[in-house]
Amino acid sequence: MFQMVNRLRHEKDVARVLKSKKGAFDSACGIKMTPNGLTISRFSVVVGKKVSKSAVVRNRIRRQYREIIRLRIPLITPGFDVLFLTAKPALDLSYEQKESGLVRTLRKAGLLVAGHSTHSPLPKNPVL
Repeated sequence: MFQMVNRLRHEKDVARVLKSKKGAFDSACGIKMTPNGLTISRFSVVVGKKVSKSAVVRNRIRRQYREIIRLRIPLITPGFDVLFLTAKPALDLSYEQKESGLVRTLRKAGLLVAGHSTHSPLPKNPVL
C-alpha cells in the first residue's frame, strides 16, 4: 500500500487526471497523468467492473499493481498525479508480466527517472 502522501485520494483529483490528455497505454494497463505542482507524485489504481465482476479478483489486481508501483516510487519522476487504469487482459497475466508491462508503460510515459533499467535491483523495503 502507498504511504498517505503518495495516494491520490480525492474524487476531484481523480477526475482532473482523467480529463488529462497525457498518457501511455498497453494492452493491460494504461497511465493518465497530469502535473500536480507538488514535490511528490501521487498515485491511484482503478480496476473497474468491466475487468471482473468479482470484487476479490479486482482487489487482487489492484494490490498487485500497487505493490509494483510502491517499489518504484523512488524511481518515478516527482510532481505528477498518476492514474493507472487496468483492462481485462490483466486477468491473464502473471505478476512478472504485469510488472514488466507497467515498467514499459511508465517508460513510454516518461515517468521513470533516466538510467533506470528493468533489471536493476529494487530496494527491499525503501524508507521514504
